[in-house]
Amino acid sequence: MKKLLGLVVAFVLAMSNILQANAEAEFSYEAGAEVVSAYLWRGTYCGGLSFQPSVSIGYEGDKTSFTFNVWGSVGASDWRFKKDLELTAEGYDPNTYFSPELDIAAQFSLFGFNVGFTHYYYFGGSNFFSWQPIQTVYENENTSTTEVQAGFDFGYWFENVPIYINWYTMVAGCDGFTDETTGEVRQNYTSYLELGFAQDFSHGWSLDANIGFSPWTSQDIYGNEGFAVQNLSLRLDKTWEWDACSLSIFAQGMLNPSAINKENVYIHEGGELKADQALNGLIGLGIWF
Repeated sequence: MKKLLGLVVAFVLAMSNILQANAEAEFSYEAGAEVVSAYLWRGTYCGGLSFQPSVSIGYEGDKTSFTFNVWGSVGASDWRFKKDLELTAEGYDPNTYFSPELDIAAQFSLFGFNVGFTHYYYFGGSNFFSWQPIQTVYENENTSTTEVQAGFDFGYWFENVPIYINWYTMVAGCDGFTDETTGEVRQNYTSYLELGFAQDFSHGWSLDANIGFSPWTSQDIYGNEGFAVQNLSLRLDKTWEWDACSLSIFAQGMLNPSAINKENVYIHEGGELKADQALNGLIGLGIWF
């Protein structure tokens, strides 16, 4: 845990020093929030109506940038801390399957290349950081995970190629599998490869389309044991800009083709069963300062 924390601190300080030495880089900040009809993430339904605030600070320049971000999500009905509610006949409580989430992230970019990390904390877990050995993490019922990321934005070099690619791998926390031979819990290193197209148009319109792959056994809802396409996503935004703030409305559709069948295309029930739904969509409203 101390080694991982030390690496994170060293990364933040090193990137900050590089950017401060860059005469073109300027301090930047952004704060705001979105209200979404559903919380969707990498091919998975993660909750219903949600409030998602975010604060970012950093340095930005033509060649380099560094950003530190804190993001949260609180659902209106999917709340783990509603106690003593009666279970349904299927044995689940549709109001308590999901829990509030807090993410801490940092990213450094240089000439279109970018690296970073994200720490995901889910309220109700016993530890904010789950950086112990994987066996201890599961024994203590920790729920947080830490992920590293590397990517490249082709649009930095080729103006007419607004394509990006990102690789994510979980390196610590609640991300393990049980070895069938020894019975021991081992780190899984769940990974996710994303290829996307992001284009800004005139009059405040923008489009983001991406496809996500699971290269090996993953934490997705179907427990893929090999390569699988688990996310096809399309998001359309309309943004209005003013001096003091910006306002956006958006819509997103998302399909998880992995193990899709006629039973899980659309599920009416909430809670745990809803997380198995393969076809999802949302509408949202965001304001940023």
